Amino acid sequence: MKRKIYKLIFFRLMGWKITGSMDASIKKSVMIVVPHTSWNDFFTGLFARGIIGLEMHWVGKKELFKFPFSGYFRWMGGEPLDRSGGRNNVDAIVDIFKKRGVFRMAIAPEGTRKKVTEWKTGFYYIALKADVPIIPIAFDYGSKEVNVAPAFYPTGDIEDDFRKLESHFIGVKGKFPEKSNL
Repeated sequence: MKRKIYKLIFFRLMGWKITGSMDASIKKSVMIVVPHTSWNDFFTGLFARGIIGLEMHWVGKKELFKFPFSGYFRWMGGEPLDRSGGRNNVDAIVDIFKKRGVFRMAIAPEGTRKKVTEWKTGFYYIALKADVPIIPIAFDYGSKEVNVAPAFYPTGDIEDDFRKLESHFIGVKGKFPEKSNL
């Protein structure tokens, strides 16, 4: 029933569409969502996740996961990240992948909603160290389309792999295109 409501709102009322699909047999992945220019991206992602119907996650600093929000954030797919003691974030997230049977982590490679000139590399090294694929997902406000690309397996050649990953986002417009690095 909830899925039908999501579809009604997202497809009919908001006029969006979803192209491509998630391979349900891939239980662990790093989903890069580009471009990230607005808080609206969070809600676009919630609708897409509800329609796609697969368990999806995100990581946030552990301080977010305190009462009264901890239960809600976990229900929304959140996983707390302990960044204390100078611990490497990439390794801490790789540990989460090792502990979980299903962990499809959404992340914005820009690292912010502000304009940046290049992506951060953490998502790439997380996928490489956790031995999981990267799934490019475009939020194109120009065409009102969420486009899910096939899984991409990083090779360790970051420059070539970034060129291939970035090619999925050519022509994609964020909610605020002036903040996009595309």
